[in-house]
Amino acid sequence: MAQNQRMSVQVQDGKLRADPSFLGKIIGSVAYGDAVTVVRQQDPWFFVSTRAGQLTGWIHSSALTEKEIVLRAGDANVQKTASQREIALAGKGFNPEVEKEYKKRNPNLDFEEIDRMERIVVSDEEIRQFMKDGKLSPEGGKP
Repeated sequence: MAQNQRMSVQVQDGKLRADPSFLGKIIGSVAYGDAVTVVRQQDPWFFVSTRAGQLTGWIHSSALTEKEIVLRAGDANVQKTASQREIALAGKGFNPEVEKEYKKRNPNLDFEEIDRMERIVVSDEEIRQFMKDGKLSPEGGKP
C-alpha cells in the first residue's frame, strides 16, 4: 500500500482508533463512502487522514477499499451497506436467512440463550478495564 493513497470506507461505521488495535481508544469515526488518505501502514492496520486532515487515526484494512464509492440519492450502493452484526455473522457463515432456515430445520432447539448472549454489549472502556485488571495486552499477554 502506497503512502498518500486514497481509499474509501466500505463499512457503515468505521472506527478510527488511537492505536492499531481493536482495543485502541476510539477517537473518531468515518462513514460508508467517506474518502481517506493512507498515511502509513502497520499490517493489517492503516493510519489514515480524512479530507483536509480534519481527523486522523488507525482503522483496520477490512473497513477500507481501493474502489471509489460515490454516493448520490437513489444510487444502488447507498442501500448496500452492511451492519457490523451482519459482517460478523457473514464471517461465521450466518446471515438472517441462514439462521431462519436453521431454526426451521431444528424446531426443537432453544435459541433463547443465544439470543440473550447476542444482546450483550461490552463497551471498549469495559474491555480496556478488564485487560488492565487482568494485566493483559493485545499482543498476546506480553507485560
